[in-house]
Amino acid sequence: MKILSDSPAKTKQLGILLAKEILRTADNGPVVIALRGNLGAGKTAFTQGLAQGLGLKRRITSPTFVIFRHYRLNNKNHKHLFHVDAYRIKKTSDLIPLNFKEILSLPQSIILIEWAEKIKGALPRKTVWLEFRHGRKENERTVIFKTRG
Repeated sequence: MKILSDSPAKTKQLGILLAKEILRTADNGPVVIALRGNLGAGKTAFTQGLAQGLGLKRRITSPTFVIFRHYRLNNKNHKHLFHVDAYRIKKTSDLIPLNFKEILSLPQSIILIEWAEKIKGALPRKTVWLEFRHGRKENERTVIFKTRG
């Protein structure tokens, strides 16, 4: 599925809409969302919208230097949001000291990964992939939803 956004605000709104869909699901297994796209393609705006839609009040920024941040959620089916930035990860074995495998198996979790293509081999088959592309106009973005499995 392809969605066209003509502003950062609409890209953020897309994140809010996906969060509401996730929160409606009764499945309390981990939800893994992988984002890919060039710098400035809309990943952070989308992530901020997703966090807002999940009920987080604070401003979300990419955890580029700390690799991931953990946020507690107040929802009966989803208790955790892990925001991962894999930009600085060179190989999947770099994830071992971060207990990434345990994070991926934690029930009631949403794991959102920016630059996910760098760690594709470590992600579960049912990961939801979103690819962000620059459009023809300055603020235009195309978001492509895919599932791997």
